[in-house]
Amino acid sequence: MSDTNSTTGGLSHERLQHLKATIEADIAQGRYRGAAIIVARHGEVGLCETLGECRADDRRPVAQDSVFSLFSLTKALTNVLVFRAIELGLLSFHTKVSSIIPEFSGKPREDLTIYHLMTHSTGLPGVFTPVPGMCIDKLDEIIAAICKYVHAVEEPGQRVNYSPMAAHALLGEMLRRTDPAGRSFRQLIDDELFKPLRMNDTSVGVRKDLQPRHIVPEFPPTFPATHPGHSNLGPNGAFEEEHAEMPWVGVVSTIGDMFRFGEMLRNGGELDGVRILSPTMLDYVTQLHTGDKPNELYKALALGRGWQPYPAYIGIGFSLRGDAICQHQFGTLTSPRTFGNHGAGSTVLWVDPELDMTFVCLTTALMDEGDNIERFQRLADIAVSAAIPKLTAARFHSTAQFRQLHQEIILP
Repeated sequence: MSDTNSTTGGLSHERLQHLKATIEADIAQGRYRGAAIIVARHGEVGLCETLGECRADDRRPVAQDSVFSLFSLTKALTNVLVFRAIELGLLSFHTKVSSIIPEFSGKPREDLTIYHLMTHSTGLPGVFTPVPGMCIDKLDEIIAAICKYVHAVEEPGQRVNYSPMAAHALLGEMLRRTDPAGRSFRQLIDDELFKPLRMNDTSVGVRKDLQPRHIVPEFPPTFPATHPGHSNLGPNGAFEEEHAEMPWVGVVSTIGDMFRFGEMLRNGGELDGVRILSPTMLDYVTQLHTGDKPNELYKALALGRGWQPYPAYIGIGFSLRGDAICQHQFGTLTSPRTFGNHGAGSTVLWVDPELDMTFVCLTTALMDEGDNIERFQRLADIAVSAAIPKLTAARFHSTAQFRQLHQEIILP
């Protein structure tokens, strides 16, 4: 018989089992079809579970090696590659897009910098595609269309308006054009991030060997965009393309690989002796850079659901928890400096540096975004409730014994 009061890495087994049961209940109620989740603290995994199935027309159970489309969680991976390029002196936060992509001309957009792109304060419209209905799986075509059709609607830096596509497409192209080895974005991120971190089941586009394990995304009928690819695999076929190159939504991965990525972030940019980023960089980009400005995209969503709008809480590239009591995918109980990213109605990764905690959840069947925010908020709060001190009086025969050990161990 298991001890329901046992702990792993400072996480309550009882509370983590409640988290698992909550996801099982959601799936049973048809809110989504399946999930893979890892919750860890101090680098020790307290919960690692796969639940439910892949799709309505694919009843295979979700497995540890199931490959998920990450959607905008892809942006976190692209962000890290940009930070790395800055540390190597290839780019800077004040590098103008037009200095690397000269065809991105015309006032005021030609004054856009990497900082504007990564704080979602570009002044560009928040479009899902430069031209409705165009194929989105080839980066060169997307960049050409952005340069031709996506023009600023206001001066950069004025407002925060989440960029579903243009900002990270431009960042991916800037990385490609400044790479000394002349690599494609796909090859660059594989060489500089996936291979060093041993993220062996992660790729830009659905690599051929990953295709049998890939869960083809299942979109709700109300989703505001389609995503066709050149192989004519359907309205959202770009997410099935082997050679798709979409730095904003195009990475596929497993729960284990994304946990390795999260642990690198929790460890200050290093994992298993491999350093990707400096702690200084991570500290800087996970500070608040958007002040009290709301995220216009989520402000509209909040007003539509009767919620009180709240600050955007964006660092550089990463979303932050912030300190307001509001609807947030990172929960209400995580610390204000908690940082991470999320993807359309289905994926989330966050790191709480105060609790020293990593949370990754990848789910199947995209949810309405408002429902998705409420879902991940609830799961995050349950997960954080599992975080307990290493020493509690309940573990000892007397309060006096606990106080003695506290003085000896905690306050030597």
